[in-house]
Order: sequence, then structure tokens, then C-alpha cells
Amino acid sequence: MKSALMAACAALALSAPAFAETFAVTHARVLTAGPAGEIADGTVVVTDGKIVAVGKSAAVPAGAKVIDAAGAVVTPGFFVTDTGLGLTEISAVGDDQSASNASVSAAFDVQYGLNPNSILLPVARVAGMTSAVVVPYASGANEGDADEGDEMTSGGGPEGAPAHGLFAGQAAVITLAQGTDILTRAKVAMVVPFGDGGAKLGGGARGAEIVAFKAALDDVRAYARNKAAYDRGESRELALSRADLEALIPVVQGRMPILAQVHRASDIRAVLKLAREENLKVILSGAEEGWMVADEIAKAGVPVVMYPLADRPETFETLNATMENAAKLSAAGVPLAFTYDGVGHRARETRYNAGNAVAHGVPYDKALAAVTINPAKMFGVADRKGSLEPGKDADLVIWSGDPFEPLTQAKAVFIQGVAQPMTSRQLELRDRYKDLSRPLPPAYTH
Repeated sequence: MKSALMAACAALALSAPAFAETFAVTHARVLTAGPAGEIADGTVVVTDGKIVAVGKSAAVPAGAKVIDAAGAVVTPGFFVTDTGLGLTEISAVGDDQSASNASVSAAFDVQYGLNPNSILLPVARVAGMTSAVVVPYASGANEGDADEGDEMTSGGGPEGAPAHGLFAGQAAVITLAQGTDILTRAKVAMVVPFGDGGAKLGGGARGAEIVAFKAALDDVRAYARNKAAYDRGESRELALSRADLEALIPVVQGRMPILAQVHRASDIRAVLKLAREENLKVILSGAEEGWMVADEIAKAGVPVVMYPLADRPETFETLNATMENAAKLSAAGVPLAFTYDGVGHRARETRYNAGNAVAHGVPYDKALAAVTINPAKMFGVADRKGSLEPGKDADLVIWSGDPFEPLTQAKAVFIQGVAQPMTSRQLELRDRYKDLSRPLPPAYTH
């Protein structure tokens, strides 16, 4: 049965490498991550890149190609959240994930540096990842980068003005589909470091960053109220560049969430208070000590992007990290999205992390939501992505078993109804050199 499934998927991939067509996946255990929940022996029908029917008795259109899943698991494509995919290859030789120009802080937009030919994208794709939330990071916010951070916050505004390198920039959602246009939606969140990282950018202390942050938002509101006066040079002195002022208008208007990078319980409380006072939409990122304030996060209606395996007191901000964090946040009613630890090369581990979260108390359906519909909702693409529902993009994966089990493999990946190549540079190199009796390339023989 498995070989027949693989043959059917391969045939569809060969027949439609560049465009979507009508097909149906039948006899599958469908985990929709939507209102329909789990459908045993279900059918998913796809036409022109969109899901048109999902159900136990969904009708298969005449002429549609049929993939008999033979009991295999079908899920929405998974999200990689909080990643540098498409922006970085080898971090030691630079990346497009941070800006060192202090006049382009909030205005820094990762969409313009995306590389659809990154060799890291297929690695994640063959592991069942179909979308990614790509985020910038604030150079100088990380431990040991104080000198670079000082440079980040020293220029760009009038002499003596408050530092305004408080913002890492704007995140984007991308598709991992093979092709040249991988941007799904730009400007989905404004990334802001808090805690130790924010303190480094804001003057060396947490209180300094909060005051500078509030002052920056006040500048944005003043600018938005009277752009004409700004153009005439008649407005009061503003610390931010015009580009940054424009980029932050959606934030102060509540249309763009802040992705607040925060770890310590007291810092989480400070961010929640800041959000209340400034009427901001917030998503917490990190929140290793979130379990200590889980009820407060839930009451505020704030979602959390987290690495569920974080359990080491690597810094004074994460002294109370525990692998029960995800379970306790979930039990409190906090929507979660799971990420991974490390660089983009390890993005495929997102699903393993979800499985570990289940092993440590997160209900299975909540863990599935954390890699599908939850990040889609958090970052404004749930109308297209994140669940198997009629009208949504046909981003789906056929798995050999439980997708949270490490030995399970993605047998087929479809993005917007197009069967994706199930290969990567690493797999090609493996296949090239596993049989040493084959003739070597000329460089090896001359």
C-alpha cells in the first residue's frame, strides 16, 4: 500500500510540476486542524490550488486524479515560526536578517531580502513544512553584542535625541513552495526585543527601554496626526526617521502586532502592561517563564510563540525554564505556536518539538494547532493557510504515520495544490555518493 501511495504521489508530481490540477486524496486519516477536527477514512478534494471539499463522503469530481492514501495521515502543511529561512544560508558569512542602519529600524522589512533559491527551503519542505514566519533580529540585542548595539542606537535622529534602534523590523510570512515568488504576506508583525536584549538597545536598563519605547510611539502618533506640519518642518522634534515613523503607524493603530521577544516572568508582565497602556496588539516570543504568569497571559488574550523544549537556565532570564511550560500555558488557554532552537538548517525539527510537547502534557490537537492554524491566525493568513477547509490553499502533507513521531516521513507535500519535489541538496549528495562504485565527477579523477 505504501509503495502504491508513493507511486501515485510521484506520478502526480511529474504530471504537474508547475501548475495545480484537480485531484483527490482518499481513504486518509485527515487531521484538518479546523472545525471538522479528525476525519477517519476521509477525502480531500483539490481544484486549481484550492481545497473544494473535505469529508468522509466528499464527492470526487469526474476526471480527477485519485491518490489512495490507504489509511495514511493527511494534515495541513506545517508552519515554521520565528525563523530566518530565506534570509540566511551560512551565518558566519552574513545574512539579511538584521540591519545596522539606525535610521532604518522599525522600517527594516525582511521581504526585500528573501532568496527563493535558498538551499535551506527544500530541507524544511521535504519534512512537511510549507509556510514560514520569517523574522528580523535586532543586531546588538544579543548577549555579547553590546558594542554593535551601541552603534545601532547612536545615530539616525537629531543630535541628543533618544535612541530609536529599539525595533528589529518587520516580519513576513513566506511559502516554501518551489518557485521564484515565495512571499505570502509582508509586514505581519513588528519585532521588538525586551528584557536584557531590549535593555541593551534602550540605554542599558529595562526602564530606559520602556520609556524610550513609549516616547517613540508618542512620536508616531504626533506624526500621524499632522504629516503636513512634518513636511513643512513645523512639527516638534521627532527622534525617529520618517521611514520608521511610517512603519510604526500600523502598530499604534492596532493593525500590526508587536512580536515581543521576552523571557523572564517580570518582563512578560511589563510587556502586558505596556500593551494595555498603549493599546497594542502583542504576540510574545520566547516566554520561557510564561508558565509563572500563564493566567495573566491568557486573561490578556495574548498568544505565545515558543520553543517547547527550553528547559535550561542558560541565562538569568530563563532560570525557571521547564519543559512543562507549553502544557501549563495551553491549560491556561493561551494559544501557542511552536518553533525550534538554532539556525534555519534545523527548521525541520519543528514537528519533533511538537511531539515532545505532547509527551510533556500538551493535548495532541493543541500541539497540531501550534504548527498549523495558530501561527496562521497570529500572523494574519488564516483565511488562506493553516487548516484543511474548503476555500483555503491546498497546502497539505501525506505522512507515513503520526507526523509527530521522528520515524514518520512526509510521503508527499502539496503547496497550493502543486506537488513539490521531495528532494534537497543534502539528499542529492547522499544519493550521489552512497554508491562509490559509480564513476566519480571529473574533478575527482583529474
